[in-house]
Amino acid sequence: MASLVNMISVSPTTFSTTRTTTTTTTTSSLQPRLLQLPSSVSFNNRWRFTVRAAETDANEAVKSQAPDKAPGKNGSSFNQLLGIKGAAQETNKWKIRLQLTKPVTWPPLVWGVVCGAAASGNFQWTFEDVAKSILCMMMSGPFLTGYTQTMNDWYDREIDAINEPYRPIPSGSIAENEVITQIWVLLLGGLTIAGILDTWVGHDFPIVFYLALGGSLLSYIYSAPPLKLKQNGWIGNFALGASYISLPWWAGQALFGTLTPDIIVLTILYSIAGLGIAIVNDFKSIEGDRALGLQSLPVAFGAETAKWICVGAINITQLSVAGYLLGADKPYYALALVGLIVPQVIFQFKYFLKDPVKYDVKYQASAQPFLVLGLLVTALATSH
Repeated sequence: MASLVNMISVSPTTFSTTRTTTTTTTTSSLQPRLLQLPSSVSFNNRWRFTVRAAETDANEAVKSQAPDKAPGKNGSSFNQLLGIKGAAQETNKWKIRLQLTKPVTWPPLVWGVVCGAAASGNFQWTFEDVAKSILCMMMSGPFLTGYTQTMNDWYDREIDAINEPYRPIPSGSIAENEVITQIWVLLLGGLTIAGILDTWVGHDFPIVFYLALGGSLLSYIYSAPPLKLKQNGWIGNFALGASYISLPWWAGQALFGTLTPDIIVLTILYSIAGLGIAIVNDFKSIEGDRALGLQSLPVAFGAETAKWICVGAINITQLSVAGYLLGADKPYYALALVGLIVPQVIFQFKYFLKDPVKYDVKYQASAQPFLVLGLLVTALATSH
């Protein structure tokens, strides 16, 4: 589950165009649809960039790259709704809003709530418990994950202008004020649901609300300057892993039971696997990350080394958890977890290790279901 802060203040990006035939400098607001990289581009850490065009008319120099790099007519409408690459260009504003929330990223958060509820040992298949869990899933997935993804796209608009200029914000498909409004609506909606859940179950201490608020703040400092945790591959990816694994689990368990120290430690350990999953998404952004000085692991170590760090984090973490379950005298759960690790390794060699950029979506679609099933196995083991 992931988040925001008390206030988001963003000044519009500006640019200046200078022609060699005149001493006049023109400065104006840069709308996302005009993002491009002409003769030379310089970036700085104030999220501004300067475009200089020599021997050409300024109006001709500032043209969008989106038509050249966009998926075009062959883009998939299904990919657009999921918020993944290969998406078709869309003009419907509500479909664009959905794309910004990246629905493809919701399932791990929703599943984390399921695992937390299972780990509590108190979930019953009653109408009330099912309704509580669905509301918690909505908070974790569409609202707070949607908030996080929209905010991340907002702060990554310069990177996306390089890597994926056809995305909604850099292409100008959605206005800046509409993006900011969406961020606030999703954040406040998620926090409101968290408060409702605490009231519903009668918590003396609003733990679900504070978990939602903490996750929201973590998400904000992950994406936004000055901290922008994603600038550091290790810290940023671990924060992302914790948001996707630990926080929804804690929310689900706190909703139906009590968080215990051993569960907190176990889920934080599992978040190292989440770090590995987060690295998968860094490979498609190498060019933009390098241009803007973001030290993602593929940039810092190179793609070849980073892909082994990625699979190592995923596999070693799960094997360690299997060892923990074996040591806790739960051999059948440990064996089940090992059985779910095997197909993940197979798909790593079949897709990810072969080409992490080309096959990132195929790999995640093939391997991630086994990882999240392993989470449930672990949750069930801790509930008994």
